[in-house]
Amino acid sequence: MNNIRRISKYLTFTGIILAFSFSAVAQQMSQSMAKVVRIKGSARYAGANNVWQPLKVGDELRAGAIIQTAADSRVDLVLGEKEAFPTEQKWGSTTSGSTGASYQPVAQQDFVRIWENSVLALDKLLIANTGTDSIRETQLDLRSGRVFGTVKKLNGASKYEVKIPNAVAGVRGTIYTISAGGILDVLVGSVVVAYTDANGQVVTQVVMGGQRFDASTGQITPIPDFDQKEMVKTVKQQTGPNTPPTTFVYDDTTYWVSPTAGHNGNSGSSGPPPGN
Repeated sequence: MNNIRRISKYLTFTGIILAFSFSAVAQQMSQSMAKVVRIKGSARYAGANNVWQPLKVGDELRAGAIIQTAADSRVDLVLGEKEAFPTEQKWGSTTSGSTGASYQPVAQQDFVRIWENSVLALDKLLIANTGTDSIRETQLDLRSGRVFGTVKKLNGASKYEVKIPNAVAGVRGTIYTISAGGILDVLVGSVVVAYTDANGQVVTQVVMGGQRFDASTGQITPIPDFDQKEMVKTVKQQTGPNTPPTTFVYDDTTYWVSPTAGHNGNSGSSGPPPGN
């Protein structure tokens, strides 16, 4: 608990500065949603009323919802505002081994697959349209299990984070898999992880495409071939077998994230903010 308080104080200064920078945008942000596009097996969710109910294809979930998948089950979500689901994209027939209808998301949408025996909370789903671009703030809380995700390139004002029990992953235009146990695979792009090491120190680590990071050991290794192939297979299931490979622009900026407070800005370097 003392360590958590120390981490929060550690990044308070940066958070105050960014609060002024994003205040105008924050006032314009509105609630977005996650749409269930595929289900294999069974899953359930609880909303603001904390009542669990079966999850169905087509359900639209807002911030505060918690999703739980059963054994041998998975759930696919597309994140974005309601207009991101045009009526001309019709629901297809039930696919083999799945429950409910199937939906083909477009490449421009953020996608999350919740694997079996997992619990994922949707903490934040916000969006603001600036006229020329959209600013998004997404925060997912992976409490147990594992998720796979694809994130289109974010502009500098946008944030996409995945919290796990001992870390926060700040994602920029990336294809990733992360487990609640602290294993992060990055297929394309880069992810900045802030975690607490064995000595109780807050450490940040940039994980690049093709790398696996283990937050329990702080070690980076290549992603095993089998797991890379599984990630590529999942991407094709999302975008379709004939979809050209997604191209991401690498973002080399280091973004400060806290294992408890999340993304509080960037310092432009890999060390702690001045004066700390």
